[in-house]
Amino acid sequence: MTERFTGSFTQQEPIPEAGIEAALAVLRHGRLHRYNTAPGEIAETALLEEEFAAYLGAKYCLGLASGGAAMACALRALQVKPGEPVLSNAFTLAPVPGAIASLGARPVLVEVTEDLTIDLAHLEAQAKASGARVLLLSHMRGHVCDMEALMALCDRLGVQVIEDCAHTMGARWKGVPSGRHGAIGCYSTQTYKHMNSGEGGFLVTDDAELAARAVLLSGSYMLYARHRAAPPPEVFERLRLEVPNVSSRMDNLRAAILRPQVAMLDERRARWRALYEGMERGLAGAPGVRLIPRPQHEDYMGSSFQFLLPGWEAARVAGFVAGAAARGVELKWFGAAEPAGFTSRYAHWHYAAPEPLPQTDRVLAGLIDMRLPLTFATDDVDQIARIIAEEAARALAAKALAPVAAPVAD
Repeated sequence: MTERFTGSFTQQEPIPEAGIEAALAVLRHGRLHRYNTAPGEIAETALLEEEFAAYLGAKYCLGLASGGAAMACALRALQVKPGEPVLSNAFTLAPVPGAIASLGARPVLVEVTEDLTIDLAHLEAQAKASGARVLLLSHMRGHVCDMEALMALCDRLGVQVIEDCAHTMGARWKGVPSGRHGAIGCYSTQTYKHMNSGEGGFLVTDDAELAARAVLLSGSYMLYARHRAAPPPEVFERLRLEVPNVSSRMDNLRAAILRPQVAMLDERRARWRALYEGMERGLAGAPGVRLIPRPQHEDYMGSSFQFLLPGWEAARVAGFVAGAAARGVELKWFGAAEPAGFTSRYAHWHYAAPEPLPQTDRVLAGLIDMRLPLTFATDDVDQIARIIAEEAARALAAKALAPVAAPVAD
């Protein structure tokens, strides 16, 4: 009998009881808006910002409505203008170039390496050719490049770095938390990320003016003094009448859900690593499969898993993905002709007017991706790896290949 996986790739762990109780307290008193507080009360959102800043060792933190809102706010805080070029990875998800396009700015996309990190040589070439002064760096699917080399290059080029840490909240490079190398770090608390509030995000920085601009942009009105992980009021006084209000605040309900999860990030990282390493062991030596090496300096969050099928023609990859899906294993294929679910690639983003990137095309043509929720056990990843290896062998052995489109899981 053919083995079939019956678990869910989209089922998250429940919200911690402390978060549920805190959320119920907010619902009972009804003060969901971050600036609606009783006398002497400190808003849940203000406390969360303070606690998340302390976890990362950052001076300033701002809670926002989503990770995409955090990136757009960061770009605005750096005063990116309409039509201005902004560098970013070609291998990322749509909200990253979307944040750039939302300002009327122009994404300038950079090639990806076979290790799924930004190509530094192409970054330098694109920076010089475009004159861009900002890089929105996506640590896509949790893969972190050599951050010292990247920052040295950007410093030499006069390029400021915003880190998109949607997939690296809680990760570290040589002990430095992800998001703490560049001018601004941005994070997401969407359901499939490392802390879960359904939607939500953060922005962190050590720069007082950038932090003040971000708070004003988020929609503080003249209530910025109620922020705790923020610069003193005199910094805002110079800016408060010139920075527009682009309302994108986090609310107290989401903050209440998130606060207990900050202290759980390190434990979650260890659990995700166990699942990730189980997948690595299970797929070692699988036919036609290339695993992605992880640098020794990278303390990663293994909440998703990627591998390459180098040299496979599209129909064979499609057959492999369909075969795995029939056995309950939901895989995403970044080389599919059409976007599906959450998965798209740079050629699909017509608003970005992307130029062809042959190296990225070659990598994404065989790139397979899947979630590893913490509701999985080690036995689950062992079974998933067996199914993947068997379906890879079956696909490689197939003679006739029909040109079918692969299903892409949400």
